[in-house]
Amino acid sequence: MNGTILITGATAGFGRATAKLFIANGWKVIGTGRRAERLEALKQELGDNFYGSVFDITDEAAMRTALEALPEAFRDIDILVNNAGLALGTGTAPQVPLKDWHTMIDTNVTGLVNITHSILPTLIERRGIIINLASVAANWPYTGGNVYGATKAFLRQFSLGLRSDMHGKGVRVTSIEPGMCETEFTLVRTGGNQAASDNLYKGVNPLTADDIANTIHWIATQPKHININSIEIMPVNQSFAGFQIYRETQ
Repeated sequence: MNGTILITGATAGFGRATAKLFIANGWKVIGTGRRAERLEALKQELGDNFYGSVFDITDEAAMRTALEALPEAFRDIDILVNNAGLALGTGTAPQVPLKDWHTMIDTNVTGLVNITHSILPTLIERRGIIINLASVAANWPYTGGNVYGATKAFLRQFSLGLRSDMHGKGVRVTSIEPGMCETEFTLVRTGGNQAASDNLYKGVNPLTADDIANTIHWIATQPKHININSIEIMPVNQSFAGFQIYRETQ
């Protein structure tokens, strides 16, 4: 199957890698993002089958205006990849500025449900696919995860709820839950601290953006009678640790 795929957050990381892979396999791609210069660069690289749509996912009015302005050749959307998202800060809850929590909720939750709601009628009509980028943080808490993990848990549950609501309509829904993956993610989270990013991934042999793009493409190209409900994916060198225990002194 080849058609049209809309990828939010296409200017870097998972989104950019996914756009390149789908273009290479004959799809038309709508890539959204805030950075017009990066979308224009992708257009120059990928050609006429790529359309860059510039808006901030947290701005509902701008999102609706951008979707209404899609060229006719890109209106029949078959797949929505909800990739745009971020984590801010690594501190524990008392240390995190409230505005960072609001930004994560606005981006990871509110913006995502807004664009999903807008495109859902087209996806129902075309018996399409929704692929949501959650995280292992949706399932496994860690110190400093606080609101970021909560937003990804929402996304996992939202995916399951959509699956239930789409019963009998032929729309497939998947939650992808990656672990450590080396992209710009940690740079954003740490305010551009390259050393922190390098130290986090050093010696881990982490997942790459291409690994996630390949996973998205595999899901998208399964036969129409198959739904991948969720897939949790981590590098081999990342696994599980025991519960932390605080011991009171007498």
